[in-house]
Amino acid sequence: MQIFGAFWYLLSVERKDTCWNEACSENEQCNEKLSYLYCSREGNFNVTEWQEIGKSVLDEKCSEEENFQYGIYARAVTSGVLNSEDFVVKYCFCLWWGLQNLSTLGQGLETSTYTLENLFSIILAISGLLLFALLIGNMQTYLQSLTVRLEEMRVKRRDSEQWMHHRVLPPELRERVRRYDQYKWLETRGVDEESLVQNLPKDLRRDIKRHLCLNLVRRVPLFENMDERLLDAICERLKPSLCTENTYIVREGDPVGEMLFIIRGHLESVTTDGGRSGFFNRGILKENDFCGEELLTWALDPKSGSNLPPSTRTVKALTEVEAFALEAEEVKYITSQFRRLQSRQVQHTFRFYSQQWRTWAASFIQAAWRRHMRRKIAELRHNEELEEDDYNENDDGETELTPMLHKAPERPR
Repeated sequence: MQIFGAFWYLLSVERKDTCWNEACSENEQCNEKLSYLYCSREGNFNVTEWQEIGKSVLDEKCSEEENFQYGIYARAVTSGVLNSEDFVVKYCFCLWWGLQNLSTLGQGLETSTYTLENLFSIILAISGLLLFALLIGNMQTYLQSLTVRLEEMRVKRRDSEQWMHHRVLPPELRERVRRYDQYKWLETRGVDEESLVQNLPKDLRRDIKRHLCLNLVRRVPLFENMDERLLDAICERLKPSLCTENTYIVREGDPVGEMLFIIRGHLESVTTDGGRSGFFNRGILKENDFCGEELLTWALDPKSGSNLPPSTRTVKALTEVEAFALEAEEVKYITSQFRRLQSRQVQHTFRFYSQQWRTWAASFIQAAWRRHMRRKIAELRHNEELEEDDYNENDDGETELTPMLHKAPERPR
């Protein structure tokens, strides 16, 4: 659009110049001073005389379309855009002319017999036709791919409905399955990202994973100070995970199969400390938080066996959650290959942001506070008992002295 508008403006100037040359050639007085038209100062240059020639010859012959065949450039002459000194006016007017005629394939153009003008109009019409064909082709390709994916989704949904009907699932479970399928479709548009990435070469797969996951992993406080090699290893092994509302990620006491790094959404993390009476702790996990930290403790322990650690908390999705998952085998591999994870600084950072360690710390603080309060109450009671004993002893002494003081004296015989 900009290119055609610019060429149209330049060719309009050239056509106006052609008109001036022809008008000057027809007038003897103007023809003698034709070099003045291009700012030449040869000979006796008289400004007043040249201005009079311009008004009487050039303006009269070239200011109107009837006196000269401008063709498609007539609009530039009559609109005054050639004489304007405002760049914004010229740019917007020429841009609109290019857009208008490209979109209509030049149907509104009325050309003259000028060869260059006709060639320009032909190129404009062909370019508009090619752009229109390209737009139609892209739209057709997009609609075809979208139609194919929609059809695949309909087939999967129909198979899912038939399976749920065959297995006589309750309405609540059916609704949860439908909600998950719908949420997955909205997030991925039917594209299996994991299979697409896995089919690529290793170096390209690593670069793509780094682009998708590196900033997200760095936003997790546990990994923000890690070296690049460790972050690359984590990014390569992360897998996308989607959870719908009210989905249980893991329940307290169940084996922990993966660590979950939250990208978007909120989860509820609850623990009863193994069902201990009167104990309840609740926390909210949001963006940049993680859960399943029991796996990291399990992987860092050299004495840990093959059995996965039990979860100390129940984690439930409060909203739709998008996250990256790191499976237990991958956590074990990363901790065995990168010993920096076993440093004290990393372990202290992990404990600071771990929900499990925070719960333990809160429990220990509460227990210490209760012991302190019990000791304080016991000391207060002991002091009160001592004061009461002292008070009772003083009362007994005063009671013995009182009869002696009130006893009447004996009369002398």
